[in-house]
Amino acid sequence: MLFHKAFSTLILALPLVLGLPSKRALNPKCDFLVPIAKDLLDNLFENECGDAAHGALRLIFHDAIGISPTAGGGGADGSIFTFNQTELAFPANDGLDDVLDTVGPFFQKYSHVLSPGDFIQLAGALSLANCPGAPRVKFALGRPQPKAASPPNLVPEPFDSVDSILSRFGSVGFSPEEVIALLSSHSVAGADTVDPSIPGTPFDSTPSVFDTNIFIDVLLKGTLFPGNTTTGNQGEVMSAINGTLRLQSDNELARDPRTACTWQSFATNQPLMASKFGPAVFKLSLLGQNVNRLTDCSDIIPEPKTLKDVPSFPPGTSLRDIQQSCATTRFPNLPTQPGPPLNVPPIPQADSDDDS
Repeated sequence: MLFHKAFSTLILALPLVLGLPSKRALNPKCDFLVPIAKDLLDNLFENECGDAAHGALRLIFHDAIGISPTAGGGGADGSIFTFNQTELAFPANDGLDDVLDTVGPFFQKYSHVLSPGDFIQLAGALSLANCPGAPRVKFALGRPQPKAASPPNLVPEPFDSVDSILSRFGSVGFSPEEVIALLSSHSVAGADTVDPSIPGTPFDSTPSVFDTNIFIDVLLKGTLFPGNTTTGNQGEVMSAINGTLRLQSDNELARDPRTACTWQSFATNQPLMASKFGPAVFKLSLLGQNVNRLTDCSDIIPEPKTLKDVPSFPPGTSLRDIQQSCATTRFPNLPTQPGPPLNVPPIPQADSDDDS
């Protein structure tokens, strides 16, 4: 794939990210997606915000970020499916082989009507439909077949510096505020490979709910590692809640002057968090694509259940445990959840269902 063509479509996509026509009735071009969406919701995700849903959401990011104004790449083109032997060897994609094992059979089932890029974005948008509190993410149809693997070293790692992460995202048109918005996905996510001894370690105390806990928990003073181990792993720092894993990158972004106030604003405002995440993840899904050739099929995505979220501190913690990082606004004094300190269990793994 000639890079000047890829970069021209990238530049085209960014200013028009919200330019797809919105229609109340389902576009006839999208009708064929109705049974596909039902199959994915019922049989891939099993109508849960579980491990398969978390994996599909992660796949959106790892596929789409594979584009750069200097290194090339096709962006949200599904190359991680087509050229998986190449891309799964990238260190940042460690663990995605299990995700592809889970979603791959469904892609093969529909590969005659959906390109790899379209399938990844459809599955990712649908995955959030099962997560209470999540926004309904828009979905656009019509990505062409990928032509080459992503270049290496384009996916940020949890041990990367804030400068590196913001630069990587900035190179494809994302502001620091949008980077923090994208990290809302960590409220329904877990780590399989940062600490390989505990697969499915959640980042959040409620990994099946799209809530503000991740933005509160990461600002608490870290005191332990998952399972009360005494040492962490590369890309991991101490967490405040037993059973949850805190990424070094989350920890540093929450405390950096460029991003700390955005991070804090999401900690106590779930509607704001959701409203910023939806456009940011849709913008990500258009990287490398020509939006004038895409069809808005957003109405195929169900509206997630609403969430009545009352921001609060985990049991046994309070405002004195917050490491104040936003220089302009003090962190509010929230109520503390009752009960003993939490011990959050790992997320049940999708590929272990048959063994249970």
